[in-house]
Amino acid sequence: MAQKAKAVVVKAARRAEVRLPELRPFGGGELEPDGDYDGVEFRGLDLGAQDGGGALFMDCAVTECALGETRLARARFVDSVLTEPQGVGTDLMEASLRDVEVVDARLGGVQLHGGVLERVVVRGGKLDYLNLRKARLRDVIFEDCVLLEPDFALAALERVEFRGCVVRGADFSGVRMKDVDLRAAGELGIARGVECLRGAVISPEQLMELAPAFAVQVGVKVVGVGE
Repeated sequence: MAQKAKAVVVKAARRAEVRLPELRPFGGGELEPDGDYDGVEFRGLDLGAQDGGGALFMDCAVTECALGETRLARARFVDSVLTEPQGVGTDLMEASLRDVEVVDARLGGVQLHGGVLERVVVRGGKLDYLNLRKARLRDVIFEDCVLLEPDFALAALERVEFRGCVVRGADFSGVRMKDVDLRAAGELGIARGVECLRGAVISPEQLMELAPAFAVQVGVKVVGVGE
Protein backbone atom coordinates (compact mmCIF):
# COMPACT_ATOMS: atom_id res chain seq x y z
CA MET A 1 0.00 0.00 0.00
CA ALA A 2 1.45 3.35 -1.02
CA GLN A 3 2.32 5.67 1.82
CA LYS A 4 0.54 8.97 1.98
CA ALA A 5 2.83 11.92 1.28
CA LYS A 6 3.52 14.14 4.25
CA ALA A 7 2.27 17.70 4.04
CA VAL A 8 4.99 20.32 3.74
CA VAL A 9 4.93 22.60 6.74
CA VAL A 10 6.62 25.99 6.43
CA LYS A 11 6.75 28.15 9.52
CA ALA A 12 5.36 31.59 8.72
CA ALA A 13 7.34 34.72 9.43
CA ARG A 14 6.22 36.70 12.45
CA ARG A 15 5.13 40.05 11.11
CA ALA A 16 6.38 43.32 12.54
CA GLU A 17 3.60 45.33 14.15
CA VAL A 18 4.84 48.83 14.84
CA ARG A 19 2.71 51.19 16.94
CA LEU A 20 4.40 54.53 17.18
CA PRO A 21 3.79 56.86 20.14
CA GLU A 22 3.25 60.59 19.72
CA LEU A 23 6.39 61.84 18.05
CA ARG A 24 8.34 65.08 18.31
CA PRO A 25 9.92 66.67 15.23
CA PHE A 26 13.64 66.34 14.69
CA GLY A 27 15.25 69.46 16.10
CA GLY A 28 17.35 70.22 13.04
CA GLY A 29 21.04 70.09 12.38
CA GLU A 30 22.69 66.87 11.26
CA LEU A 31 22.64 63.31 12.46
CA GLU A 32 25.23 62.56 15.12
CA PRO A 33 27.43 59.46 15.33
CA ASP A 34 26.24 57.28 18.23
CA GLY A 35 23.25 59.60 18.64
CA ASP A 36 20.19 58.58 20.64
CA TYR A 37 16.85 59.29 18.94
CA ASP A 38 13.76 58.22 20.87
CA GLY A 39 10.27 59.07 19.61
CA VAL A 40 11.55 61.38 16.88
CA GLU A 41 9.95 62.12 13.50
CA PHE A 42 12.26 62.87 10.58
CA ARG A 43 10.06 64.22 7.79
CA GLY A 44 11.01 65.53 4.35
CA LEU A 45 14.67 66.01 5.26
CA ASP A 46 17.83 65.71 3.21
CA LEU A 47 20.01 63.49 5.38
CA GLY A 48 22.32 62.66 2.49
CA ALA A 49 26.03 62.17 3.29
CA GLN A 50 25.44 62.72 7.03
CA ASP A 51 27.01 60.48 9.67
CA GLY A 52 24.67 58.66 12.05
CA GLY A 53 26.93 55.65 12.47
CA GLY A 54 26.18 53.67 15.63
CA ALA A 55 23.07 55.74 16.42
CA LEU A 56 19.96 54.31 18.08
CA PHE A 57 16.56 55.07 16.52
CA MET A 58 13.83 53.93 18.90
CA ASP A 59 10.12 54.49 18.11
CA CYS A 60 11.04 56.76 15.20
CA ALA A 61 9.42 57.65 11.88
CA VAL A 62 11.63 58.50 8.92
CA THR A 63 9.29 59.86 6.24
CA GLU A 64 10.15 61.05 2.73
CA CYS A 65 13.80 61.60 3.59
CA ALA A 66 16.83 61.53 1.26
CA LEU A 67 19.43 59.02 2.43
CA GLY A 68 21.95 59.14 -0.41
CA GLU A 69 25.38 58.11 0.91
CA THR A 70 24.17 58.55 4.49
CA ARG A 71 26.43 56.68 6.92
CA LEU A 72 24.39 54.53 9.28
CA ALA A 73 26.86 51.71 9.82
CA ARG A 74 26.11 49.75 13.01
CA ALA A 75 23.05 51.91 13.64
CA ARG A 76 20.07 50.32 15.41
CA PHE A 77 16.45 50.81 14.34
CA VAL A 78 13.88 49.48 16.81
CA ASP A 79 10.08 49.78 16.57
CA SER A 80 10.42 52.27 13.73
CA VAL A 81 8.90 53.00 10.32
CA LEU A 82 10.79 54.21 7.25
CA THR A 83 8.37 55.53 4.64
CA GLU A 84 9.49 56.49 1.11
CA PRO A 85 13.20 56.71 1.87
CA GLN A 86 15.22 57.45 -1.26
CA GLY A 87 18.81 57.69 -2.34
CA VAL A 88 21.82 55.75 -3.54
CA GLY A 89 24.67 54.30 -1.52
CA THR A 90 23.17 54.31 1.98
CA ASP A 91 25.67 52.65 4.34
CA LEU A 92 23.89 50.36 6.80
CA MET A 93 26.75 47.91 7.19
CA GLU A 94 26.30 45.76 10.31
CA ALA A 95 23.18 47.72 11.23
CA SER A 96 20.38 46.14 13.27
CA LEU A 97 16.69 46.42 12.39
CA ARG A 98 14.16 44.94 14.81
CA ASP A 99 10.40 45.43 14.51
CA VAL A 100 10.79 47.77 11.55
CA GLU A 101 8.61 48.55 8.53
CA VAL A 102 10.17 49.89 5.31
CA VAL A 103 7.44 51.24 3.02
CA ASP A 104 7.72 52.32 -0.63
CA ALA A 105 11.50 52.68 -0.58
CA ARG A 106 13.36 53.95 -3.64
CA LEU A 107 16.90 52.98 -2.81
CA GLY A 108 19.92 51.80 -4.74
CA GLY A 109 23.12 50.16 -3.56
CA VAL A 110 22.13 49.91 0.11
CA GLN A 111 24.95 48.28 2.08
CA LEU A 112 23.50 45.97 4.73
CA HIS A 113 26.50 43.64 4.72
CA GLY A 114 26.59 41.76 8.02
CA GLY A 115 23.36 43.34 9.20
CA VAL A 116 20.76 41.76 11.48
CA LEU A 117 17.07 41.97 10.49
CA GLU A 118 14.42 40.59 12.84
CA ARG A 119 10.69 41.07 12.37
CA VAL A 120 11.10 43.41 9.40
CA VAL A 121 8.59 44.11 6.62
CA VAL A 122 9.75 45.60 3.33
CA ARG A 123 6.54 46.62 1.54
CA GLY A 124 6.28 48.27 -1.86
CA GLY A 125 8.92 50.30 -3.62
CA LYS A 126 12.09 49.26 -5.44
CA LEU A 127 15.51 48.37 -4.10
CA ASP A 128 18.35 48.00 -6.59
CA TYR A 129 21.53 46.07 -5.72
CA LEU A 130 20.65 45.51 -2.07
CA ASN A 131 23.73 44.07 -0.34
CA LEU A 132 22.79 41.58 2.37
CA ARG A 133 25.96 39.50 2.24
CA LYS A 134 26.61 37.67 5.52
CA ALA A 135 23.48 39.23 7.01
CA ARG A 136 21.11 37.41 9.35
CA LEU A 137 17.41 37.62 8.53
CA ARG A 138 14.74 36.18 10.80
CA ASP A 139 11.00 36.80 10.40
CA VAL A 140 11.45 39.08 7.39
CA ILE A 141 8.76 39.69 4.75
CA PHE A 142 9.40 41.18 1.31
CA GLU A 143 5.97 42.21 0.05
CA ASP A 144 4.86 43.75 -3.26
CA CYS A 145 8.30 45.25 -3.88
CA VAL A 146 10.94 44.97 -6.62
CA LEU A 147 14.36 43.58 -5.72
CA LEU A 148 16.84 44.05 -8.55
CA GLU A 149 19.99 41.90 -8.19
CA PRO A 150 19.81 41.51 -4.41
CA ASP A 151 22.90 39.90 -2.88
CA PHE A 152 22.13 37.32 -0.18
CA ALA A 153 25.47 35.52 -0.50
CA LEU A 154 26.61 33.78 2.70
CA ALA A 155 23.58 35.12 4.58
CA ALA A 156 21.40 33.16 7.01
CA LEU A 157 17.65 33.30 6.32
CA GLU A 158 15.05 31.90 8.71
CA ARG A 159 11.31 32.37 8.30
CA VAL A 160 11.68 34.73 5.36
CA GLU A 161 8.80 35.23 2.92
CA PHE A 162 8.63 36.76 -0.56
CA ARG A 163 5.02 37.80 -1.25
CA GLY A 164 3.96 39.27 -4.57
CA CYS A 165 7.40 40.77 -5.10
CA VAL A 166 9.63 40.73 -8.17
CA VAL A 167 13.07 39.23 -7.61
CA ARG A 168 15.53 39.54 -10.48
CA GLY A 169 19.13 38.36 -10.64
CA ALA A 170 19.35 37.27 -6.99
CA ASP A 171 22.60 35.86 -5.62
CA PHE A 172 22.00 33.07 -3.09
CA SER A 173 25.56 31.74 -3.16
CA GLY A 174 26.47 30.02 0.10
CA VAL A 175 23.22 31.06 1.77
CA ARG A 176 21.72 29.05 4.64
CA MET A 177 17.94 28.79 4.61
CA LYS A 178 15.30 27.54 6.98
CA ASP A 179 11.56 27.98 6.35
CA VAL A 180 12.12 30.37 3.44
CA ASP A 181 8.94 30.68 1.35
CA LEU A 182 9.45 31.77 -2.25
CA ARG A 183 6.15 30.44 -3.60
CA ALA A 184 4.26 33.72 -3.64
CA ALA A 185 6.95 35.72 -5.43
CA GLY A 186 5.47 37.29 -8.55
CA GLU A 187 8.76 36.75 -10.38
CA LEU A 188 11.78 34.75 -9.25
CA GLY A 189 15.08 35.10 -11.08
CA ILE A 190 18.21 33.56 -9.56
CA ALA A 191 21.56 34.47 -11.09
CA ARG A 192 23.75 32.45 -8.70
CA GLY A 193 23.30 29.98 -5.87
CA VAL A 194 20.36 27.94 -7.11
CA GLU A 195 22.11 24.93 -5.56
CA CYS A 196 21.78 26.60 -2.13
CA LEU A 197 17.97 26.58 -1.96
CA ARG A 198 17.90 23.75 0.57
CA GLY A 199 15.54 24.90 3.30
CA ALA A 200 13.39 26.91 0.88
CA VAL A 201 9.98 26.12 -0.61
CA ILE A 202 9.12 26.93 -4.23
CA SER A 203 6.04 26.31 -6.35
CA PRO A 204 5.80 23.70 -9.15
CA GLU A 205 5.75 26.56 -11.67
CA GLN A 206 8.95 28.01 -10.22
CA LEU A 207 10.55 24.59 -10.36
CA MET A 208 9.90 24.43 -14.09
CA GLU A 209 11.36 27.90 -14.59
CA LEU A 210 14.46 27.03 -12.57
CA ALA A 211 14.89 23.57 -14.11
CA PRO A 212 17.64 24.67 -16.57
CA ALA A 213 19.69 26.12 -13.71
CA PHE A 214 19.21 22.96 -11.63
CA ALA A 215 20.28 20.86 -14.61
CA VAL A 216 23.49 22.84 -14.99
CA GLN A 217 24.30 22.38 -11.30
CA VAL A 218 24.01 18.58 -11.45
CA GLY A 219 25.76 18.35 -14.80
CA VAL A 220 22.75 17.21 -16.82
CA LYS A 221 22.61 18.14 -20.49
CA VAL A 222 19.13 18.81 -21.83
CA VAL A 223 19.02 17.88 -25.53
CA GLY A 224 15.96 17.16 -27.64
CA VAL A 225 15.60 13.85 -29.47
CA GLY A 226 17.34 13.97 -32.84
CA GLU A 227 19.40 17.04 -32.00
